[in-house]
Amino acid sequence: MPFPDQPAGALTGLRVLDLTQVMSGPYCTMMLADMGADVIKVENPAGGDQTRVSWGYAVQGDDSRAFLALNRNKRSVRIDLKDEAGREDFYRLVRTADVVVENFRPGVTARLGIDYETLTQHNPALIYASISGFGQTGPYSQHPGYDLIAQGMSGVMSITGEPDGDPVKCGLPVADLGAGMFTAFGIVTAYASRLKTGEGQYLEVSLFEAALAMSVWESTEYWATGQVPQALGSANRMSAPYQAFRASDGYLTIGANNERLWTRLCDVLGAPELVQDERFTTNTLRMGHRAELVATLTPLFATRTVDEWVTALLEAGVPAGPIRDYSYVLDSDPHVAARGAVTSFEHPVEGTIKTLASPVRLQGTPPTVRSAPPLLGEHDGLLDEVRVAGSARG
Repeated sequence: MPFPDQPAGALTGLRVLDLTQVMSGPYCTMMLADMGADVIKVENPAGGDQTRVSWGYAVQGDDSRAFLALNRNKRSVRIDLKDEAGREDFYRLVRTADVVVENFRPGVTARLGIDYETLTQHNPALIYASISGFGQTGPYSQHPGYDLIAQGMSGVMSITGEPDGDPVKCGLPVADLGAGMFTAFGIVTAYASRLKTGEGQYLEVSLFEAALAMSVWESTEYWATGQVPQALGSANRMSAPYQAFRASDGYLTIGANNERLWTRLCDVLGAPELVQDERFTTNTLRMGHRAELVATLTPLFATRTVDEWVTALLEAGVPAGPIRDYSYVLDSDPHVAARGAVTSFEHPVEGTIKTLASPVRLQGTPPTVRSAPPLLGEHDGLLDEVRVAGSARG
């Protein structure tokens, strides 16, 4: 195995050829690598993954921190897929692999001769995953696959931000990351099927549909009421009050999304009479009078500090929490430290690099950070191995 000194992961023995770059694909394959899969990043000799040099922040070496954030636990080989000899090397690798993941624009893999139909001639049991902006078919299939564009066209930006404000992109790249997670789920599902049937299969995920699939409450609201969902700021479209409020020294979030919690919230706020207010007696009524509800609660929250409110609310059993920035979350939060949510690896050029740990906690086969993101072509020797193996078989 490629990392013999590390504990076996749940996916140890699964070999993945990673043809992806930027975010959605690398995030998907990093999830698989964290679980023990042998992920081989197949990169263009002329620079490799776009994020190596052109995205984010480079500190000491050539590789950007954006690349380092998404490519741990992988190996890198350089192959020119436009070159006949390079394709032959790739085909040799395919014969040793279980999974291929790509995020080219639809049609590119067929032109390169690395599409599913071609590769299954070399490996009939192959699992082949395609990630694209809008899918392999349909009128948008040739549109560029950017998270921002997918967020806008899927409806996500129309419900993000403050009411009556300009459309706002979700702060996290939900289309990119969502597509990566859905693809990893699809690959593991296809692998489970292959263990039973012996047959591989093709699967595809798009950024557009990943973002749309997360629009659970928005689609429900539209189909139930016929009304187009609007931006609500931090509020929730299915319950109220469930949002952020400003205290005397910052912001906190509260979730009083049922009658029991609403009653407790009113008691903590020193306004028990609100429980009987005919505008607020049920969740449905509070949602219908959301603006009046917020206007009523806002001056009450302004009378005490965030810590005072959060302490009092939690003691009363009302879900609440402070709004933190990333400097606190990543450097100071005791819960982050206790959970091991931030870890690190040693990089041959950059030294010690902090990274976010996998949030998936498997008791028997936990995810691990076994190796730093590879240097471009760091594992080109693997190509010599498959050439020798191929000659021996021939």
